[in-house]
Amino acid sequence: MDTTGSDQDRGRRRRPRVAVLFGGRSGEHSISCVTAAGVLEAIDRSRYDVVAVGITKDGRWLLVDDDPRVWRITDGVMPMVSEAAALSVGGRIGEVVPARRLGEATLDLRSGGAATEPIDVVFPLLHGPYGEDGTVQGLLELAGIRYVGSGVLASAVGMDKDVMKTLLRAAGLRVADWVSFTAQEWRASRPELSSRVAELGWPVFVKPARAGSSLGVSRVKDDAGLDGAILAAGAEDPRIIVEAAVAGREIECGVLGGVSGGPAEASECGEIVLLGGREFYDFEAKYLDDGSAVRLDCPADLPPGVADEVRRVALRAFDALRCEGLARADVFVDGDDVIVNEVNTMPGFTPISMYPRMWQASGIAYRDLVDRLLGLALERPAGLR
Repeated sequence: MDTTGSDQDRGRRRRPRVAVLFGGRSGEHSISCVTAAGVLEAIDRSRYDVVAVGITKDGRWLLVDDDPRVWRITDGVMPMVSEAAALSVGGRIGEVVPARRLGEATLDLRSGGAATEPIDVVFPLLHGPYGEDGTVQGLLELAGIRYVGSGVLASAVGMDKDVMKTLLRAAGLRVADWVSFTAQEWRASRPELSSRVAELGWPVFVKPARAGSSLGVSRVKDDAGLDGAILAAGAEDPRIIVEAAVAGREIECGVLGGVSGGPAEASECGEIVLLGGREFYDFEAKYLDDGSAVRLDCPADLPPGVADEVRRVALRAFDALRCEGLARADVFVDGDDVIVNEVNTMPGFTPISMYPRMWQASGIAYRDLVDRLLGLALERPAGLR
């Protein structure tokens, strides 16, 4: 969509309409809401009309309050999309009927049965399955609606750690060794699989293959701890991945799509520094920490040559997975070696999250970052890409 032109032209044209989509059915529902709070506050309301669309834990799409304060963590309580937060139109809940007319560049938002103006672009701030994994991206492709971020393939691959590591290794990037299996396979073939896990060396990390925010992740020191860790991971996803532990510093790097088809850019690096004896960067450290468990250093104190190599690896990983718009590459740095941990196609996006902080350190403020991502989405042709 062309948002340029004379003042008179702009006065005649309506502003692009953005649907901020968040919540969802995954275990990262509340984290998605917190991310949405940051984006809703940052969007320039003088340039864009904004519609907030929340997806409940049971999958209902609702028009909800676009006040960012509603979606913040308050007194340690995580936000959640519910009918209590939905807009009431004509005495009824504003329910969203997505993509009612497939093939048209509209998202049919109905408030008590009356359709709103068409949506020009969706900002899908969904984390985890049923949103970050290509499912919502596929729906938007079918509807011919532009959206921020990666397409179906990159989103799906980025969510599946087993497939992602396979493709990254095929692209010549270093990843930690791993074993992958289902919970059912573990029960049926524990001796064989536990032997393969032991070959990785102890400790290992047991993870759901398709989840994020460290949900269901355990650090396991010996064979005796495997059953409980696999049970916890299996509660998030039936497919499980067990990774060899990697010694090194935990470094992150943001990637941002290039304007007008130009090359993607890599940000300054950030570092996750664990404090107080915490073994790894778990859910509590990420979202509920008071500053005693973890410190986020940005920019990271890395030798220039190592920082350049991290940025090079991040860009290669972005391209290898066919990412678009934005991604965050998480790596381990051990001396001069850079080992890719994972690529997150919709990273945490609150103002204090590492992805916006890395771009702030690179000269792009949070508000400008949101605006650039919307601009990248609007300049793409609608439809499969």
